[in-house]
Amino acid sequence: MKRREFLALAGVGALASVTLSSCSLISGTTPKATSAGGAFPKTWKKPITIDVFDDLANYQGIQTGWFAKLVQDKFNMKLNVIAPNVAGGGETLFNTRAAAGELGDLVVLGSSQHLDESLKGGLLLDAASYYKNMSNVKKYDTAVTFTNKGKKGTFAFPTSVSALKPTQSSESTEPTFGPYLRWDLYKEAGFPEINTLEDLVPVLQDMQKSAPKAPNGKPVYGLSLFKDWDGNMMNNAKQPACYYGFDEMGFVLAAADGSSYESIVDSDSHYVRSLRFFSKASQAGLVDPDSPTQNYSTMFAKYQTGQVLFAFWPWLAQPAYNTTANMQEGRGFEIAPLKDMKIFSYGAEVYGNSNYSLGIGAKASDPERVAAFLDWLYSVDGVYANGSQTGSAAGPKDLTWTLASSKKPELNAFGQDAFLGGSTKQVPADWGTGTFTKGVSALNVTTVTAVDVDPSTGYSFAYQMWPSYEKLIANPLTKSWSSHMGGAGTTMEYLRDHKKIIVAPGSGYVAPVDDSETQTLRNQIKTIIVQDSWKMAMATSTSQFNSLLKDMQNTVNGLGYKKVLKVDMEHAKAQNATRLTVAKKFG
Repeated sequence: MKRREFLALAGVGALASVTLSSCSLISGTTPKATSAGGAFPKTWKKPITIDVFDDLANYQGIQTGWFAKLVQDKFNMKLNVIAPNVAGGGETLFNTRAAAGELGDLVVLGSSQHLDESLKGGLLLDAASYYKNMSNVKKYDTAVTFTNKGKKGTFAFPTSVSALKPTQSSESTEPTFGPYLRWDLYKEAGFPEINTLEDLVPVLQDMQKSAPKAPNGKPVYGLSLFKDWDGNMMNNAKQPACYYGFDEMGFVLAAADGSSYESIVDSDSHYVRSLRFFSKASQAGLVDPDSPTQNYSTMFAKYQTGQVLFAFWPWLAQPAYNTTANMQEGRGFEIAPLKDMKIFSYGAEVYGNSNYSLGIGAKASDPERVAAFLDWLYSVDGVYANGSQTGSAAGPKDLTWTLASSKKPELNAFGQDAFLGGSTKQVPADWGTGTFTKGVSALNVTTVTAVDVDPSTGYSFAYQMWPSYEKLIANPLTKSWSSHMGGAGTTMEYLRDHKKIIVAPGSGYVAPVDDSETQTLRNQIKTIIVQDSWKMAMATSTSQFNSLLKDMQNTVNGLGYKKVLKVDMEHAKAQNATRLTVAKKFG
């Protein structure tokens, strides 16, 4: 959320040049860590609270619940999360804190540009002297070395590292992207064939007619959109492009196999196709009117109450609605394949994902303890416990799962409730307070991919891939889906067997940071694209849609769109070349 692209953060604003020069003046030379002097302490006597500046977090404030207690017990430390997504500051918050010369004690960066600016501004600590003691991170030294190449120190730690081959999908039983429908209502409609994206409109209309209101009495809509993650484009409008094997690189949509590259504003691009689909759905009364103003959390709550029929991602719809109670009644979200789809899949990242990285703040009050905590996040226990809000790690051993007498992992009663029961039960007293969901790690970052194998069990960190889980969730919903899908056991099994998925090898490629001219142009252009995309998505007629599209195209071309597109196109092709190289090297 894989976690990967789903947090499409805005680019750097006009304050960037001021920020960089200010930081350089404040920080002077790049700071280095003092000698760590041996292994990390096993206990930490002094209680501390650290500031965590987190580009990816969807929660702001002191971490609470079971994860907070785990961190407190291990490190005598509290986490104060500073989240631009929640604060509403966006680039302003990053720039303001950077200009002041301090981001936080622990830093989670959501773009290569933020990493570059942090390095130029002297905002990250060279953790080389601590790295020698970071036994868990060092298992992924190939990725750490790659991320810090040319940086004259160890400043950044990549996310989503993996020991799997780069040509192997990093997803577990469900893809990152896919057309997911309320399967029970799709079944009620007679399983109409969905040849293309556009065919979803009449299908969703039929489903909406059979369930016009949710149990809470509120209207049911086919689609519910949100704005939080808009960046170079309207994030929601990019998602259907992934059903056809494309992913974004700036203003370019690039095919996973390098066979095609599109400008998003072209009239025949998959991006504009998605906007047309939204507009047709809007005209049919299928789009939630709150879409232009609501955030992810508000939208998520609507899935929980059964107010939405379609989802772009399984990691949104299924955790929200596929509770044990619902599935026993045959209700829930499952993939409903488009006949012409070939879903984009992220290959495992041998180099990690350095677009999203972690680092220690240059002015961290206790850098050794932050380093120890950071290292723990890459440990077996840390991977299970941290996961990400959209990830699939199983949670802490003994809280959510145990080893059966067969020595195979399985969810315990609490874990079953946490992941399948709506998470309404309080965690056991010795694990803190609150529900499991409210206590999850607010960092919202995946250090090691959940599909990787825990050496102590021989099974994946992702509980969905455990044999015990497949037996556990056998229910009327999954049986109905499997029966209709030719006996497929999981979504990924179906997609692979029917050649409905295409893997982009994990390459670790990071696009170079924009020069000042490109950055300025991009910020002006993306504002227009996002604003006009939302207008097109909610357009009430074809003529209005076409007029808005033409106006957007004319405006961005007048602002220098082609200059930025040329840069993005070069990056997209360079990324593909890197994918081919990595696939050849690592298999």
